[in-house]
Amino acid sequence: MFDNLLGQDASAQLAADMASGSLSPSMLFRGPDASGKGTAALELARALSCEAGAAWNCPCPQCARHRILYHPDLLALGSRSFSPEIAAAARIFSREYGDPTARLLFIRAVRKLLLRFDPLLWEDDREAKRTAPTVESLDADLNEVLSVHERGGAAAPGWAEKIGAAIVKNAWKLEADGLPAQIPVAQIRRASWWCRIAPLGRRKALLIENADRMTDYAQNMLLKILEEPPDTAVIVLCSSRPSLLLPTIRSRLRPYPFHPREARIEREVIRRVFRSGSPAPAPEKAADSPAEDSPVTGSLITAWLDGFLPVPQEKLYRLACFFTASLASQALALLQSRYRISGEGSLSALAAYALPAARDAGLDPAADTASLIQTLGAGSFEAPGLFTGFLSQVLGVISGSRRSEGSPDDAFAEIWSSLAGEAVQAAGVKIAVPLILDRMAAEFLRRVTELYRRAI
Repeated sequence: MFDNLLGQDASAQLAADMASGSLSPSMLFRGPDASGKGTAALELARALSCEAGAAWNCPCPQCARHRILYHPDLLALGSRSFSPEIAAAARIFSREYGDPTARLLFIRAVRKLLLRFDPLLWEDDREAKRTAPTVESLDADLNEVLSVHERGGAAAPGWAEKIGAAIVKNAWKLEADGLPAQIPVAQIRRASWWCRIAPLGRRKALLIENADRMTDYAQNMLLKILEEPPDTAVIVLCSSRPSLLLPTIRSRLRPYPFHPREARIEREVIRRVFRSGSPAPAPEKAADSPAEDSPVTGSLITAWLDGFLPVPQEKLYRLACFFTASLASQALALLQSRYRISGEGSLSALAAYALPAARDAGLDPAADTASLIQTLGAGSFEAPGLFTGFLSQVLGVISGSRRSEGSPDDAFAEIWSSLAGEAVQAAGVKIAVPLILDRMAAEFLRRVTELYRRAI
């Protein structure tokens, strides 16, 4: 049980609570992205359904269904970045499809996305008609992979590469076009109804990832079932920003903390799950490890998976250098014109730190926001996860500048962290990237000038 969850004490606590019969019907798995919250929730669902001892390789029918994430007593909702994991798993599958572990990894990665398109969640939803062809195509291709998996891996030469590429292409499309940024209240209502129906096995499990993306209305809808949870279901909310959940929600959930994992453990996760020889390199630059409620993760696992995004991390890093150097230069000019402040330490250090990498890419600092946004190009961030990756690189540039400066300016860094958090929230509700960047630039200049106005 929880053998595939490394480096988290929460797994031992969950196992102990199950053994003692004290497991809460409603739980909150809180911690940063890529800390294993979703893995733990899926394993908990399998263990609660198991007819034997809940070992990972348990042969019982319940576990067999849960391992491929096709169990009727499992329902999952909430958006996150699925496509990089699917692309990573597809790379391994195309090379090693004869290995049942490689096939299972790929199947589970795709199913994590498809679970969000369970017909029950989208009943009578107009958006379902738009995404239906892509969902059907993904389902058909995955069923073919399952068929090969069940008969032991026999397939025609080149089949794995071809079907893997088709699945990855449709996964990018489905995630970009079909996943709602916020969890719709209608899905919470349908999931609550589903929880009250008797399970087909021993127990149902409802998983809500990034639960902080529920509106207050959706949270109040969920509150109704949390107040009177059914005996035959468990509800697990996962969040990297639990402070955004209503106090009335948090008070009804037993918390299980998931902490940032040490780099050596994250490397072991990558080695064990995605095989040490996998060809996607981790980016050279990444943000420092964030606080629990940070909207942008500095996890090595996330950075490694981002290596499978269609835009290379090195390009995102150079765009981040261009963005930060441009805003630093604009702020310096503004401070000079308004307050006769020249050569301000943190801004000058940031410009000096970021300029070389930007210029290596042929990018000189933009003198105005319109030129800055035009040069960045909204097309650079079309695929899911790219804009968040860009923001992570921005925070990495800021951290690198602070280290090179030798005297960190916490107030200056707080401005950047706050702007990144606001940008993540805006992207989560599908605001256009150029508008988000325009607001970030305007807010940065406003907050910096206000900071120095108070100082003089």
